[in-house]
Amino acid sequence: MIVERFLTWIESAAPRRRVEAARALARAFLTSELSPEEHDGLEAAMTILLDDRNRLVRLALAEQLADSEMAPHHVILALSADHFEVATIVVEHSPLLLDSELVDLVATREPEVQAAIARRRTVSRALAAAVAEVGCLDAVMDLLCNDGACVARFSLDRIVARYGHEAELREMLLARSDLPVSVRQVLLEDLADSLCAFVSAKGWLSPMQARAVADETLERSALVLAEDAGPAGLVQLVNRLLDSDQLTPVLLVRAAVCGQIDFFEQAIAALADMPRRRVSALVAAGRSSGLGALLRKAGLPESAVPVIVTVVEVLRDLDCEAGSGHDYRRATRLIDAVLLRYGARPTGELDDLLALLRRLAMDAKRDAARGYALQIKAAA
Repeated sequence: MIVERFLTWIESAAPRRRVEAARALARAFLTSELSPEEHDGLEAAMTILLDDRNRLVRLALAEQLADSEMAPHHVILALSADHFEVATIVVEHSPLLLDSELVDLVATREPEVQAAIARRRTVSRALAAAVAEVGCLDAVMDLLCNDGACVARFSLDRIVARYGHEAELREMLLARSDLPVSVRQVLLEDLADSLCAFVSAKGWLSPMQARAVADETLERSALVLAEDAGPAGLVQLVNRLLDSDQLTPVLLVRAAVCGQIDFFEQAIAALADMPRRRVSALVAAGRSSGLGALLRKAGLPESAVPVIVTVVEVLRDLDCEAGSGHDYRRATRLIDAVLLRYGARPTGELDDLLALLRRLAMDAKRDAARGYALQIKAAA
């Protein structure tokens, strides 16, 4: 009886009245005590309204039903497939939509609908993966801003691969405390590439000079990341550098000169395809022949072997001394001892490496001095 009367009325009702009716029907369905006949009648009436040509009528239904677990599922599903202004309300708020249904919507709907799904109160790993894989930039950024979203590591990798060149998203990712160190390194690579292209385009540096500055900055940033990476993060970082051909002899020399033995050992283990504990044992033993064989197995050029052997020997000697002092004093003694031993070698063809070592020594001393100054200020 309800449906018959409603059908008769709706044929001549003005749009404004149909909108009011949609709101009233939805509220009554959710809040009133209904007999089975009344329940079925109201549900049928709302189902009829899904075909109303006026979008505001369907929008009124969506606004009333979106948050409720009592809403008819078929009505919610139909509204989620409606015009994006209607669908966004339902897909963002309805607890009735399954992950599989939401994943399909992410793959097929407009950017506005994708972004609304990314803003849901909770977003599962599977749904987050769908947004990361095919979602528009706005949807991905909404996902990253959503504290209720469970974003897996592989989804972060995919986001970086698709949108790592976008400055705002890159900044958002770098601000995350839970960002894996290897992903952070990828973002820094994208940033370095962007700055390199920008500086070259402006004519401030030649492309070769800009690339050299960018590469050196990436080396320094990799070692900064390595300091706080932890064992698992260090493995991820080294693997990333290895995969991107950034695990160079220059980086290893820089790491050794800076005293970053954990990074150095993990890098050599990756290059030589040896267990880390075996590499650590060879480095700790400090025998020149063993170290040289290890470095050659790692594929380092012959010219780099004596540099690194010298650094490791000096580090071992310093570690054996008691009271080596604060960081600046220790760094200074390390660098001066390396330069003294290595610079005394009679081979003239090593001038380029010696120049590199001196430049790295200057950088290491300046970094250590800055750290020392900060320690003094903090203690004052």
